[in-house]
Amino acid sequence: MITARVTEEKLDAHALAASIKNDQSGAVVLFSGDVRDNDHGLAVKALTYEIHPSAQSVIEEIVERIAKKHDLVSAVAVHRYGSIPIGESAFVVVVASKHRKAAFAACDEMVDVVKEELPIWKYQVFADGSDEWVNNA
Repeated sequence: MITARVTEEKLDAHALAASIKNDQSGAVVLFSGDVRDNDHGLAVKALTYEIHPSAQSVIEEIVERIAKKHDLVSAVAVHRYGSIPIGESAFVVVVASKHRKAAFAACDEMVDVVKEELPIWKYQVFADGSDEWVNNA
């Protein structure tokens, strides 16, 4: 099972991990990128992600490519967009493989490639009133 999506829905990293766990896998690796309350030494007050209309097809292609490369049993990658409260997950990747080294390598690569290639932009508002746009792709 390979799943990839962008969504406005709240993410539950542990439920996503449970959804791909199976008897063929000897290793499951989970990454949860959570919204933190600070960046660049400043307190973050609010965070919003904006996506390009192609984001869904881009994330699907990335996950399929990396799952095939690492011969994964299953994988899920979900990136949230919209306003995301501090402490909630913005990006979750879970991979299941027969062996741990492949699972760790695939998870690490998937996180890096999604951050490099997914057309998504982060807008942060800081407690001091300043703000910034960050282009992840």
